[in-house]
Amino acid sequence: MERRYTILLMCLWCMGLSSGCGDESHTNNNGSPDRGIVYTEQREPCSAFNPFRNPYFGDLHFHSVLSHDVWIFDGRSTPEEGYRFARGAPITVPPLDENGHGTQTLQLERPLDFAALADHSEFLAEVEACLSPDSGAYDSLTCVIYRMANFLSTIVISYQLSFPEPTRSPDICGPGGVNCPEVAARVWKRIQDAAEQAYDRTSECAFTSFVSYEYTATTIAANLHRNVFFRNANVPDLPISYFEQPTPQGLWGELNHACLEGMSNCDVIVIPHNSDESNGNKFFVNYPGAGSIEEERQAAALRAQMEPLVEIFQNKGDSECMNGLSGVPGDPDPLCDFEKIRKPPFDDCGEGTGFGGTLWTGCVSRLDYVRNVLLAGLQEEERLGVNPYKLGIMASTDTHDSSPGAVLEDRYAGHLGKVDATPEARLNPSGFGGNQGYLANPAGLTAVWAKENSRDAIFEAFHRRESYGTSGPRIVVRFFGSWDFPGTMCGDQDFAQVGYQEGIPMGGDLPPRPQGSTAPRFAVLALREQDFGQRHGTPLQRIQIIKGWIDCCNQRPMLKVFEVAGDPDNGAGVDLETCERTGTGSDRLCAVWTDPEFNPSERAFYYARVVENPTCRWSTYDCNSLPPEERPTTCSDPTIPKVIQERAWTSPIWYQPDEEAGTIQP
Repeated sequence: MERRYTILLMCLWCMGLSSGCGDESHTNNNGSPDRGIVYTEQREPCSAFNPFRNPYFGDLHFHSVLSHDVWIFDGRSTPEEGYRFARGAPITVPPLDENGHGTQTLQLERPLDFAALADHSEFLAEVEACLSPDSGAYDSLTCVIYRMANFLSTIVISYQLSFPEPTRSPDICGPGGVNCPEVAARVWKRIQDAAEQAYDRTSECAFTSFVSYEYTATTIAANLHRNVFFRNANVPDLPISYFEQPTPQGLWGELNHACLEGMSNCDVIVIPHNSDESNGNKFFVNYPGAGSIEEERQAAALRAQMEPLVEIFQNKGDSECMNGLSGVPGDPDPLCDFEKIRKPPFDDCGEGTGFGGTLWTGCVSRLDYVRNVLLAGLQEEERLGVNPYKLGIMASTDTHDSSPGAVLEDRYAGHLGKVDATPEARLNPSGFGGNQGYLANPAGLTAVWAKENSRDAIFEAFHRRESYGTSGPRIVVRFFGSWDFPGTMCGDQDFAQVGYQEGIPMGGDLPPRPQGSTAPRFAVLALREQDFGQRHGTPLQRIQIIKGWIDCCNQRPMLKVFEVAGDPDNGAGVDLETCERTGTGSDRLCAVWTDPEFNPSERAFYYARVVENPTCRWSTYDCNSLPPEERPTTCSDPTIPKVIQERAWTSPIWYQPDEEAGTIQP
């Protein structure tokens, strides 16, 4: 259905609804036809171009053997193999055989549209030195322990990442070792070459790769990690790591200096991930070094520029929201219990922060969850006039098996190598990291709305936050805001055209309120995942719109969840023995919704959450695969969900009070 809509919209556009269709006389700075995209590289124009944008699905967070922890987990797959997997080729993963080869074969039924390798930047040189017999550091004590590939190896190689002022291993990077910057530069070049090799520059535009890396700040064992993505092949000579810049503020400033200001044609964004392990630190509202409101405003603006997106879901849990934390307004949201890596009881951080989150210890903060961070952004905008947390939404895997996009519940093979490579390991209640095994999940995907599948088009979608995340399924979601959408829009084949021409898409700001308009209207359309092969997409159950705002009377943050389409009580279920779905649902859900509680003086955001019918969780499939007498206690633990409801989260649409409202986003 959506494909037919796209074809029809393209035809209408070419018939005169927008000028320039097929006009090769308009070119941009790389000689390509002017399609409303700023091209920063040489490539063939994509044949599958859509002025009203196509949905593309990808994974922006996967690791290869170049990451220090992957080798410890028995991962042996290269960057090149990871990209080939994303494009549809098979890959072997642990457990390893006696020759060091993976014994499980994975393959995507549907290739991804885009992907990005995000290997840890901190130890690119150290891993290379420790695994190369001819390096000067190969026989160092650190390297000998590293090659043992056990828990001690993890501590010895990475313990410095918890220190506020980290230093590199002197027996690897010091006298008698190797020139770590020189070695890291060679590995960084290999990462760039792998991305270039995978990138389809032909008019087919079958696959897009990005040069990227992970910045692995783990100060006092709290997760401050970020993934850094470059728009094109123009990148700094070395990635910026925690050793060079041990604070996020330092990372943003150095990227601004080295890329945005220091290089021609270099562009970059930073995406925080796993805020659910940050003990409140990742989005704690502070501006180190700022001595005035104006300096705080500048710091907030730099953060907003550098971090337009946030990872809401991945293998290590859901970071949308959590019930029961102090300072969270509104009624409890039952869907906030979805795939949590931390379970009560735990200490509440309150208005402070803690430590130990990467070890699943320490306090939990409301600012570990994106919904509350968006609220904090509204509060800061009230105070400063700048929103430092104007965050679009994405999701990914963080797979350490070089298997980007391996997100199916019934084919889950783990994402941490030997740690979770078998059903027994995944279900072990005393496995790696305490309970991470059975509390982890197959992870999610990022979707973007872009005119074509090229680096520039997708990167521009990142910048304007026209993206969303899913917990795995390729649900297609449109979300638009306006002041005067027609109530009949859901029945209009020109849904997207009307959305763009009469309003703004997800990630944007509502335009100034026209005289006579009483409340904003939001149009949301969701299509269930398409069938592929013998696999049938799960019907949709409902669409919700989540609103956050600042109360005009007491300046307190507020939250409310609105049901706008579908039926939460549709009777859908699943047979736990066979995992067959039961009941009814929808292939398509749509709503044009007007905020019934709108106050024009209250700053607000809105985002949509699309929820599927129930299906079996991966742990249920694993338990069913084992003989009853071999099933661990995990399989009968009533606290572990047997079913899940997969979902998608859109980027928000923001409203500013009339005197501050901006312009419509293109």
